[in-house]
Amino acid sequence: MAEVTVSQFAEVLKVPVDRLLAQLDQAGIKVSGPDARITDDAKLELLTHLRRAHGSEDAGGDGAPRKITLKRKTQSELKLASNQGRARTVSVEVRRTRNYIKRDVLQEQARAQQDEIDHRRREAEEAARAETERAENERRERERLEAENRRRVEEEEARRRAQEEARRVAEQRTRDDEARRRAEREEHDRRSSERERAGEPAPAAPRERPATPPPAAAPAAADDKHTRYGRQELHVATDVSSRYKKKRRAKARPLPTAAEGKHGFEMPTAPVVREVGIGETVTVAELAQKMAVKATEVIKVLMNMGVMATINQPIDQDTAVLVVEEMGHTAKVLKENQIEVDLQGAQAEAELEPRPPVVTVMGHVDHGKTSLLDYIRSTKVAAGEAGGITQHIGAYHVETPRGVITFLDTPGHAAFTAMRARGARATDVVVLVVAADDGVMPQTIEAIQHARAAGVPIVVAVNKIDKSDADPERVRTELSKHEVISEEWGGENIFVPVSARTGQGIEQLLEAILLQSEVLELRAPRTGLAAGVVIESSIEKGRGAVATVLVKRGTLHMGDPIIAGSEFGRVRAMFDENGKPVTEAPPSMPVVVLGLSAAPNAGDELLAVESERKAREVALYRQGKFRDVKLARQSTRAEDVFSQMGEEKAGVVSVLIKGDVQGSVEALREALTKLSTEEVQVKVVASGLGGITVSDVQLAAASRALIIGFNVRADAGARDAVKETGVEVRYYSIIYEAIDDVKQMMTGMLQPEIKEQIVGIAQVREVFRSSKFGVVAGCLVTEGFVRRNNPIRVLRDNVVIFEGALESLRRFKDDVNEVRAGTECGIGVKNYQDVRVNDQIECFARVEVARTLQ
Repeated sequence: MAEVTVSQFAEVLKVPVDRLLAQLDQAGIKVSGPDARITDDAKLELLTHLRRAHGSEDAGGDGAPRKITLKRKTQSELKLASNQGRARTVSVEVRRTRNYIKRDVLQEQARAQQDEIDHRRREAEEAARAETERAENERRERERLEAENRRRVEEEEARRRAQEEARRVAEQRTRDDEARRRAEREEHDRRSSERERAGEPAPAAPRERPATPPPAAAPAAADDKHTRYGRQELHVATDVSSRYKKKRRAKARPLPTAAEGKHGFEMPTAPVVREVGIGETVTVAELAQKMAVKATEVIKVLMNMGVMATINQPIDQDTAVLVVEEMGHTAKVLKENQIEVDLQGAQAEAELEPRPPVVTVMGHVDHGKTSLLDYIRSTKVAAGEAGGITQHIGAYHVETPRGVITFLDTPGHAAFTAMRARGARATDVVVLVVAADDGVMPQTIEAIQHARAAGVPIVVAVNKIDKSDADPERVRTELSKHEVISEEWGGENIFVPVSARTGQGIEQLLEAILLQSEVLELRAPRTGLAAGVVIESSIEKGRGAVATVLVKRGTLHMGDPIIAGSEFGRVRAMFDENGKPVTEAPPSMPVVVLGLSAAPNAGDELLAVESERKAREVALYRQGKFRDVKLARQSTRAEDVFSQMGEEKAGVVSVLIKGDVQGSVEALREALTKLSTEEVQVKVVASGLGGITVSDVQLAAASRALIIGFNVRADAGARDAVKETGVEVRYYSIIYEAIDDVKQMMTGMLQPEIKEQIVGIAQVREVFRSSKFGVVAGCLVTEGFVRRNNPIRVLRDNVVIFEGALESLRRFKDDVNEVRAGTECGIGVKNYQDVRVNDQIECFARVEVARTLQ
């Protein structure tokens, strides 16, 4: 083909000139323009480029391309209307490209991908197989090492057992040899003595055999050489082996040994009789354990005796003794408090040293006990108490210029009798405060009785002498009636006039207290385990059980195991009355102790013991006794349960008491219980310390009780429970307000008193007979009025002969409901026909009158 221009070549190929120029440029053929000439080589080069671009470069022998690309371009026009109303023409060009690939190419690509996937899978399988083989090799190596270690340990254990057996056999032979020599010497001595008595010459003494040295001393015992048969060689003493060879004794049979750690227990040939200690109560399981038998055997014996008991059921002491004797053992009856005997153990004799006196301030309410103590302590406590009255026992350690004194301030209200009694028992001297303007009152007399019961001297402080109406002589006269006579009158009691407001006579009072304590010669050991009494207890948030303790003897240290009543623990912290921490408490010092398991009862004895285990054991024993007594007291029979399922029993006020301290709860419980009468009773469902909880509300709802919170409040959960159940909760800070409210509730439950009130009297003037009503009395109402519905009495000569009701009441011929004085009427008496002239018909009314508690 001859050379042609680019435009001519495009015309032959029927493609645009621009497209041909672009293809020539893509093929790397440089031309200047459409008029440039193109050679045949350039045409071939262009054809090769186009084939390569369309995928037909690597085509087969048929020359067909492997990939064909088709491009199509179409143009069109769209006419769009504009806002001006004229049409607008828009040219649209659509270009499409399609690629066609031969099927064998796709199959070849898929085959290549599959080969790659297979190759990767084989590599992963080979790696997993290699990892499995490595782990298996490691496991086998580990098992081999463990087996070697186990075999080595077994060999060592077998070697050790063999050495132990050899040592034991050698020791046994040594003991046998010693016994034999001893027997020979005894036999020789016996024969020598017989021959001497017979006059024969004594034979020569047998030659002593050398004692067998212990196997541990032989050097061969520690040799680890083995025999040719692989057994361990046993080395014994030379003289023992030679002696056994000379006598040609049979080979000693080895004693049975414990193989592979098994014990050599042999069944006893005779039954073992044990001494079994039995307390007040014991469970079936505990009794079986003490006799070393199964619990089922004890239950069988009980069933044969007619007693049905489970494994955890306690049985009484008499039944347990019969069971023990039935099973062939010896019963030993223990004392009820055997576990509490010698609780603090044997203590060395300690030197008695002087201790400060413990002084209790007692007297009637509002007579100035706390104010008097405030002046001594230079503090203000009375203002902090609710209602201005003392409701707790306050213990104070006061250092005066004349010495140290421990004061106990007791409440004076009538409800705090138990607290005053506890204060008197824990004291050395009682200061009886009597107001000079008020004289002797009921709580004053009660304080005198408590002091005498405790056997402590009384120092009388006549308070409020600064008042204009003070009369100290009146106080002396009234107290002399109760055998409290002043020294001025020839008695034994010291009277000191004081004023808590001005401080008059305070120095003389302290001097009298110290003088009285010197006469008593108060002494106590400062060393050894401490003992004291719980003055007050409470539960505080964040601190737990808090107990105010007065130490009586010994010194209480931090960390001492303690027991108080049925509670135990360890002294975690101690504080004085001002809240300052202390590390020890000597005798007569009041401290606040933290660390008990729960709040003990006020008045319980606190003891420091040697170990916390002993304290826990005794406390659990006391708790068990208290639980048994409580269950026996509150046991409810089945008929009582069914009766409670019905209507609530009338005449019972159920209360649940929660307070801040034990003494206040106890005083409130006793005061409310004393309010009970024959008709209305106060039932204290439960009482405790701390805030009101959900369980308290649930218990009150189940027993339909009133919750009394004394200086405590209900938590959030308890408040929600109160809203749901509707339980009434009342809060108090003064005790007599709670007592008055309960008394009002009891008054509302009292049955009203029925009183009869005469409202009218009618005089019988004439008697008529009626076929309808029978006897009809014509009467004149002389006093009051007569009503149809009121009951009546018939009187003859001022004597009641009939009591009943009216059958008819008429005025002329009309039935009326009421006839007043000065009016005539006809009266028909129901079920009574013997009405006569001059009889009186008395009309009365029954009126209900509300009653009050006395």
